[in-house]
This record gives sequence, structure tokens and C-alpha cells, in this order.
Amino acid sequence: MADVEQNAAVPDAAANGSDAVNGTAGRFVSSAEGTALAYGSLLLMALLPIFFGALRSVGCSKSKNASDMPETITSRDAARFPIIASCTLFGLYLFFKIFSQEYINLLLSMYFFVLGILALSHTMSPFMCRVFPATLPNKQYQLLFTQGSGESKEEIVNYEFDTKDLICLGISSVVGVWYVLKKHWIANNLFGLAFALNGVELLHLNNVSTGCILLGGLFVYDVFWVFGTNVMVTVAKSFEAPIKLVFPQDLLERGLDASNFAMLGLGDIVIPGIFIALLLRFDVSLKKNTRTYFYTSFLAYIFGLGLTIFVMHTFKHAQPALLYLVPACVGFPVLLALFKGELTEMFSYESSDEVLPHTPRLTHFPTVSGSPASLANSMQSFGLSTPHRRRHTPSDM
Repeated sequence: MADVEQNAAVPDAAANGSDAVNGTAGRFVSSAEGTALAYGSLLLMALLPIFFGALRSVGCSKSKNASDMPETITSRDAARFPIIASCTLFGLYLFFKIFSQEYINLLLSMYFFVLGILALSHTMSPFMCRVFPATLPNKQYQLLFTQGSGESKEEIVNYEFDTKDLICLGISSVVGVWYVLKKHWIANNLFGLAFALNGVELLHLNNVSTGCILLGGLFVYDVFWVFGTNVMVTVAKSFEAPIKLVFPQDLLERGLDASNFAMLGLGDIVIPGIFIALLLRFDVSLKKNTRTYFYTSFLAYIFGLGLTIFVMHTFKHAQPALLYLVPACVGFPVLLALFKGELTEMFSYESSDEVLPHTPRLTHFPTVSGSPASLANSMQSFGLSTPHRRRHTPSDM
């Protein structure tokens, strides 16, 4: 998972989106107020997708329609994920060392342009369902591609959408064009927030043990690649894609054209976020009308990320955020369960019991079908497949 990093770059390096850590010549020294604003904004932006994504994950898990099911991460998936992530990270590192960074980032920009539009459209969909005027006609559309004929006919794309979906796609496309042309940090953050919220909502851990395996494995992964090598920081500097949230530390001095960024990788939001969402679903399963474990883990995340920022600012070095987030997000709820005598109940809880037995797993790659939301779900989440999603209606909210 990407680290929390302070950008102390020379102006021209920062302007093209890089995050150099040890720049000296022409270095801009941010004011204390600007630095505090940047860190506070990163913290707030990290909390928003976790909070709302967790709430949406509860409705997602209660869906009765198989096409609305989330991806379930099993213990086997969790054990393999750090290995897959390490191979991917090192592969990107080699690509940036061997090939031209300009052409690689051009391809990545096009890829994330499509994913960002679909993810942002899906994120906006519930809001659009509420504000769409009832007096306007909401027409239905379908784009269907098939392969073969007769009994051997197979659907390749079954793309269902309506007027509200078109409006969401239109707004998202404007943001996408803005991002491709300008690489502006606000457009980057809009896409990044959409990716993070979709990840927390749609990637479900099946139980607490799986969450501990996943977070424990990525804890080692993050520490090794940040402190043991320069691979993580190098890729973070070179990778021009909305896989991180950024906020300028010189905003007060330079306004929206600021270029001295602090950043937070989306993995440091999504990975703890799906564990926090699991604890919210556990709270709901207890039927006690309380959200004790959710709020405890949520406050633990604030503490862990705040500690990360403090250490990073003190030592002026990029920090693996999961080094602090994993012990906090796992330790606090477990200690609470031990204190309340619910530890056995917590570890025996199965999130998959609330959904149909044929809930798609992380390793399943579905046929693209459904609404714009379904395309976003099946394509995004950092290259992982996600389940089909049908068009949202007011009844889904």
C-alpha cells in the first residue's frame, strides 16, 4: 500500500505530478498553517470514503438480488494478496526503470480516465436518485452485444442505463477530461475518493480472521517496501494516476495553483476501511442498536493516521501508514471485544452468512453487464474484479 509522504519537491518536479521527497534546490518551505491544513485535509478525505463506504456496504450485503452482491475476500485471497501486490509493485518499478515514464503514464491516464468516470458515476448515483426531478422523464436504455447465434448466443455486454445514469456519466466525464488535460489535484482527488468509497463498499471480508490475515500480511508488505527498499517511493513518485489523495501544503500562499503536495495512498484507506466496514456489519448482526465496534475502529483509524502524520512530519521521511493503522484498527476492537466478553462471537461472525451462497469471490471475473455502476464495479477497485451492479433506483437507497 502506498505510504504517507511529504512532498518537498523542486517546483518543476511538483508541477508535473511527481512527489520527490528530498529536493533541495528551489525547495518551497510551507508555512506551519499550510502544512497543518494539508494534513488535516488528508485526514478528513480519508475518513469520508471509510464512513460512507461502510454504511453503503451494509445495504450492499443485505441485497436480495444476486447481481448486487459484493466481492467476498476469503482467507485464501487474503493470504495471497500481499504476494500479488508485491509482484505488481515490483513489476511497475521495473517498467518505470526500463521504459519511458511519459508513455507509461499516458497509457495509465487513459485507463484511469475510463475507470474514474465509471467509479465517480457510481458514487454519484444515490445522490442523483434523490435530486432528480420527478417531473422529468427517466427513460430506459440498453446497449447489448452478443457473440454467436441461436442456443450458443452469449452476452458479452448488456449495458442498461437510464437518464439519471447519463447525467452522472456526463458530470463524471467533465471531471475526467479535466484530469487528463490538467492533472489537477482536485480532479485527482475526486477520482481517488470515488475509487476508495467503491472499494470499501464492494470489497467484503468474510470474517474477522480473514481481516487479520489481510491486514497482517499487508503490514509486513508496507514496512518492507518502504523501509527495506526504495521501490515504493520510486513508484509513488513516477505513477501519475489517481491512486493517491494529495493536498498542497502551499495552498494558502499559491491558491489552487499550489504544487507542494502531501499525499496518502488509497490502499491506506481501502484496506483498513474494509475491516472497519466488516465491524459495522458485525455491529448490525448483534441487533443491539449500537455501533460500538464500528466507532471504536473508526476512532482507532483516526489515531493511527494521526500518528503516521506526526512521525512523518517529525522525521521528514515517507512512512508506511499500515505500520500504525493495522495495530490500531485491529487492536482496539479486539481489546474492546475481550473486555465485553464478545471475542468468541466476533471471531465466529461470518459476513457471508448475510448474502447468498453464490456470492462472487475476489478471484471471479464476471461478464460485463448491467448499468454504468456495474461497469465501474467490474473494472475498478485497483485492477480487481467486482460484481455486477444493476441500475440504482430510489428503492435501493
